[in-house]
Amino acid sequence: MPENYNKEISLSYLKRYAEKDLDSIEEMFSEDIVLRDWKIRVEGKGNALNETRKNFESVHSIEIDVLSTYENNDTVAAELKITVDSTEQLFVVDVITIGSEGKIKSIRAYLGRGDD
Repeated sequence: MPENYNKEISLSYLKRYAEKDLDSIEEMFSEDIVLRDWKIRVEGKGNALNETRKNFESVHSIEIDVLSTYENNDTVAAELKITVDSTEQLFVVDVITIGSEGKIKSIRAYLGRGDD
């Protein structure tokens, strides 16, 4: 794999998420993906896509600013500022694991605070 390969996949996923592009996201998810955040945990591509679809339908707009990234062999952690509907700001760390086939195997999201 080229250097920064996993980072490129992760940043592409975040871009597609902000664009609410479910078709592109479907191609990026592995069949056995695990999606977990501070509210839910789902397993499997269909369940993860359903949860993502619900998130998209519940908001008008999503802006994602990548504040920093950290990478190791198969995982990228991205520190994010997410603005929902131009008003609500969330500070989140997404930990994205990429499988050997280049598909996203898991996304674990942790809610943080906006202060330094």
